[in-house]
Amino acid sequence: MRQEDIILVRVYCSEMGHKHQQIIDLLHRDHRVAGVTAFRGIAGFGKSGHIHEAGLLDISLDLPVIVEFFDRPEKIAAVLPLLNDLVGPGHIVSWPAQANLD
Repeated sequence: MRQEDIILVRVYCSEMGHKHQQIIDLLHRDHRVAGVTAFRGIAGFGKSGHIHEAGLLDISLDLPVIVEFFDRPEKIAAVLPLLNDLVGPGHIVSWPAQANLD
């Protein structure tokens, strides 16, 4: 198995406004990154301090969503500026990793 350097990226957003779907579409349709997964959170808060959470008696449509994806560094470098324009500062975290992409 041949491991190669990749960048793993997490984008934090919420269900409100379907921004996560725009991100997934951009990553899949326009850039064909190696892998994408979206996680729906049960609770979270950001810079505003407003807590988004699902209670037992309600169905919230504003839960936190994490879109996680990875690819080679050069592809990630092309995608990150577009994502920054979509979600703004403080919503994207990335780190180096290794994977077998063959």
